[in-house]
Amino acid sequence: MYVDEQKPARRGILNLTLIGIIVVLCAFLIIETLFIIGTGNIIPDFSKKPADKVAVIYVEGEMVTDRNPGPGYASSDTVMKELRDAQDDPRVKAIVLRVNSPGGSPVAAQEIYGQILKTKQVKPVVVSMGDMATSAAYYISAPCNKILAVPDTWTGSIGVIWTLRNRTAYYQQEGVEFYVAKSGGYKDIGADWRGLNDEEKAYVNDLVNETFQRFVDVVADARHLPRDEVLELSDGRVYTGVRAEELGLIDGIGDLYDAIDAAAQLAGIAGTPEVVHFDGSALYYPLLVSGHASATPAAGYYQPYYSPYGQLHA
Repeated sequence: MYVDEQKPARRGILNLTLIGIIVVLCAFLIIETLFIIGTGNIIPDFSKKPADKVAVIYVEGEMVTDRNPGPGYASSDTVMKELRDAQDDPRVKAIVLRVNSPGGSPVAAQEIYGQILKTKQVKPVVVSMGDMATSAAYYISAPCNKILAVPDTWTGSIGVIWTLRNRTAYYQQEGVEFYVAKSGGYKDIGADWRGLNDEEKAYVNDLVNETFQRFVDVVADARHLPRDEVLELSDGRVYTGVRAEELGLIDGIGDLYDAIDAAAQLAGIAGTPEVVHFDGSALYYPLLVSGHASATPAAGYYQPYYSPYGQLHA
């Protein structure tokens, strides 16, 4: 009769393997039990409803319409999408717009402003101002249900500016000449190879004033202030949070958490809401510059876009 002398050894290895698996499972169960006891959730309460949520959406940096503008910019595309996502989510009962921006493109402001008007018909939108919420950043704040700022926040700066370069002296010094073929007299207005004549200066001022008048109308309507009073405040100066409250440009003094509480109260949330942070734009900064503006050459590519026609800012 043949006897396989390796069988006892194989059985021993198998037994050790089974024992090892059992030990690992037991250790896992012990850790899980300790975690459950530590958190106090010994028996899950399936009768509990999910907590009502307050969404925090960030508008940080110069406001532009670009989809992927890079660090230091707030994309109107991103902000509008986040507003719509929060608006359409039935679990989100209120929204806090955390604004920390010097302003930017009037078009970006108008896009965000338009979406805010739609969103606030569905659920309350409260603004929490950071270091600065000026110009176009105030434009988007004005229509919200409530505006809070800290005492030394800078806000206001209601106005519009259009900067145009004139580099004719430089081009003459360098011996650079231009031949311009254009279909109309205004087609190259603002081009840096020539200055503006008096007629063009008047035209540019009219464009700026048209945008400015819309800005004034938005503030007067949203803040329920007499238009003449808003015009007096709209010479471009900034106001502290304290002064802005006195002037009726904001509703009160408070930080981000005060704004979250105010939003929850406006939405009728009972108890402590769950806070959800929408912060898609912040992803670009660590990916591109690793937390330092000079850490990578990529950072140099994200400079303010300067068109041949200058920059129009609110």
